[in-house]
Amino acid sequence: MIIGKVIGTVVASRKEDELSGLKFLAVAPLDLKTGEVKAGGVVAVDAVGAGVGEVVLYASGSSARQTTVTKDRPVDATIMAIVDTLELGGDVIYQK
Repeated sequence: MIIGKVIGTVVASRKEDELSGLKFLAVAPLDLKTGEVKAGGVVAVDAVGAGVGEVVLYASGSSARQTTVTKDRPVDATIMAIVDTLELGGDVIYQK
C-alpha cells in the first residue's frame, strides 16, 4: 500500500458500466519522512468513504481489485483505509 493525501475529486458522467456508482478521488503520494505531498498522483476509487484533505492508504495494480467495492472492476488504484495517525521514530507526522 501507498500513503497519500486526497487532493480532489474526479467526476466522469460517461464511463464504463462497471464503474457506475463508484466515487473517484485524486490522490497524491506523501513523503513518509516529512508528511509533505510529493509530485505525481493517481485517480483512485474510494472504497472507504474518504474525503478531500484526508490521509489515506491506497493500493494500485491488481491489488486495487481486491475490495468488495472493486472486485472484478477495471480499476488500477483503490483507497483502502483512512489514516488516523502517522508516527515515525516517536514523532507524530500526521494526526487526524
